Amino acid sequence: MEKINFSGGEPFLHDKGEFLGKLVQFCKQDLQLPSVSIVSNGSMIKEKWFQKYGDYLDILAVSCDSFDEETNQLIGRAQGRKSHLDCLYKIRNWCQQYKVAFKINSVINTFNVDEDMVESITQLAPCRWKVFQCLLIDGENAGEKALREAERFIISDQQFQEFLDRHSSVSCLVPESNEKMRNSYLILDEYMRFLDCREGRKDPSKSILDVGVKDAICFSGFDEKMFFKRGGKYLWSKADMKLEW
Repeated sequence: MEKINFSGGEPFLHDKGEFLGKLVQFCKQDLQLPSVSIVSNGSMIKEKWFQKYGDYLDILAVSCDSFDEETNQLIGRAQGRKSHLDCLYKIRNWCQQYKVAFKINSVINTFNVDEDMVESITQLAPCRWKVFQCLLIDGENAGEKALREAERFIISDQQFQEFLDRHSSVSCLVPESNEKMRNSYLILDEYMRFLDCREGRKDPSKSILDVGVKDAICFSGFDEKMFFKRGGKYLWSKADMKLEW
């Protein structure tokens, strides 16, 4: 194992990020993993978290789907009265100050597909800008038992490609279409079960706590070739990155 990424939901929710910080510290200090990363919406991140745990974190990815506050409200990327964009810039500065590689994740959908993000992304200068095509997962954001309804967010492959073409000048852009994304991640849920997305939903394996990794991973649906094809292996340890701190 070389890399672990904590995502959610919102991973900073539990115990205001303290539990997450301990996990990050354990993975870097005890397990000595080359890369430890987090994906967050940024709403609960405080500077004191960086002061305490920043040394143990390689990459922090913040989700930002639009640089227009009204669009963020439409998408649901709102933080009450707080500005999501102000929060994004503040976290970017903390990452620079505390030597954590800064990354941005954007999900391209009906409400932001025509937006030009070149200037904002260039200004923020993330080490990577992951651009995802909105994906439907049965039981999660589609279907009768879904907690959220995402059908109205879906865009066509052509619309996604047109967005990528408009942003082709951004050197840090890493695109992920539905095809590239669906089976190219090894996902563990909160019960330590691998989630198989091959059938358009998240089918859990048995827990690695019960049967071990070797047996459980057979039911992960992981497509290793697609993992490499989408650029899943990259310079992911901050010790190896030539970043301007």
